[in-house]
Amino acid sequence: MADPHRTATVRATDRPGDASPFALGLLLRRAHWRAASVMTEALRPLGIELRHYGVLIVLVDRGPTVQRDLATAAGSDKAGIMRVVDDLERKGLAVRKAVPGDRRVRAVEITPQGVELIDAAHVAAEPLVERLVAELGTGEPEQLTDLLTRFSYPAGGEA
Repeated sequence: MADPHRTATVRATDRPGDASPFALGLLLRRAHWRAASVMTEALRPLGIELRHYGVLIVLVDRGPTVQRDLATAAGSDKAGIMRVVDDLERKGLAVRKAVPGDRRVRAVEITPQGVELIDAAHVAAEPLVERLVAELGTGEPEQLTDLLTRFSYPAGGEA
């Protein structure tokens, strides 16, 4: 028999209105799934996956990057980053180059074809992203981007 004096336990869900302490994380996970699905759709005709695109973006942003740092920046592990870089090299989108002064270390660099693919991905994603944010009102996509940017990159550098 249920104790009428006991407070009901709040169970976490990712449904609108959830008041649990996990609600924000679960909603962010659902938002990630939706956005990743749209980005995957945009990248498929270009012959790459989201994991490849993530590494290419790091290379565009940082320039040639040693694999260890590339793994950290892309949110990957050593084995995962090696597989992605192998794929990118096979496709002609990135190359490994020796690092002067350390024969054991290789830097990964995006190729001109990789840069062209990034540009093509942006063009392909544009209409899909518009569909992704279609339910938002005027100015809300920009507001969401601002909020997520501040959430992801806190002023104190805790990210």
